[in-house]
Amino acid sequence: MISRTLSWYFFKRYIITALWFFLGVCGIIFLADFSETSRRMSNFVGYTVPGGLLMSALRLPLIFQQTVPTLTLFIGMTTLITLNRRSELVVARAAGLSVWQFIMPFVAGAFLIGLFATMAINPLAAWGQNQASNIETDWRKASNAERSSNFLPWLRQISKDDDTIIGAKSYTKGGSELNGVVLFHFDRNARVILRQDAATATLENGYWKLNDVLETRSDAPPSRKPVVEVPTNLRKEFLQESLAKPDSVAFFDILRKIEVARSFGISTKPLETQFHSLLSMPLLLVAMTLIAATVSLRFSRMAQSRSVILGGIVCGFVLYVVTVLVRAFGSSGVVPPFVAVWIPVVVAMALGATILLHQEDG
Repeated sequence: MISRTLSWYFFKRYIITALWFFLGVCGIIFLADFSETSRRMSNFVGYTVPGGLLMSALRLPLIFQQTVPTLTLFIGMTTLITLNRRSELVVARAAGLSVWQFIMPFVAGAFLIGLFATMAINPLAAWGQNQASNIETDWRKASNAERSSNFLPWLRQISKDDDTIIGAKSYTKGGSELNGVVLFHFDRNARVILRQDAATATLENGYWKLNDVLETRSDAPPSRKPVVEVPTNLRKEFLQESLAKPDSVAFFDILRKIEVARSFGISTKPLETQFHSLLSMPLLLVAMTLIAATVSLRFSRMAQSRSVILGGIVCGFVLYVVTVLVRAFGSSGVVPPFVAVWIPVVVAMALGATILLHQEDG
């Protein structure tokens, strides 16, 4: 049985290596995002260098969260290779410890990092992404910029005899406030009878409040009105659920979002896939650590070349790509979300454990 002192030493080495990796990658992400933000938004009214730094800081957790699985592979490989080259793993083996004993601190470290990514980084990433999106929308509104990342999908509402399709260049507050709005009204024969172009639209209780409206009819010249109220049966909760992006929903809110979306008849496949992805994150990182162990433990003793390490990197990269691809299938409904997320994780863990068994026990 591995001693508590040795376990704590291996665990501490793993965590210290992880912290250095995380700090380095966060620094690179922050600088790259700030450079891109400055390039795209420096001409906007209201943009300042502190504002750009704040936006990059708000977006940092979301981007960093996506790199955690790959980083875990490199962390595991770096820690194990370093210990092996310093003959510390050789001494552990000479003391009668098997690979399954001294790898447990690294597995525990990966599992804890996965829990931290799910419980802490993800909620922070969701909050930061929403805040950054609001800041960008304010800058674009002040600059009258037409292009926006918050593009509104076309919405259809049927209120009594009025069949209306609504589009907008951008939206805020979960879709309850629209900018650059256009509404097409149809009759029972599916012919356009009225087009309304508005600067903004606000969803009130039972109606849309349009501001600075240009109305165009086929049988009358265009007319401009300061305010127009359009009846609607859409609710704010419906818009928030239908427009919600899985990445912008915190882990602790996903189940509630799924229940609300189901009550409105909205597809919950993307949210379910995101929930299972976050739930499986700790085990995915454990799988990455097992893959790292398969190519790192015998590096010094067997004089294996860089191709072995490259093979481990390729395996981890393939696992990550397959995981992302299958998640896309789960989000689209091609594959059940539970199956799409958990099958690659289970297969990767089984594969890593099998290779280690073959290497160490024959």
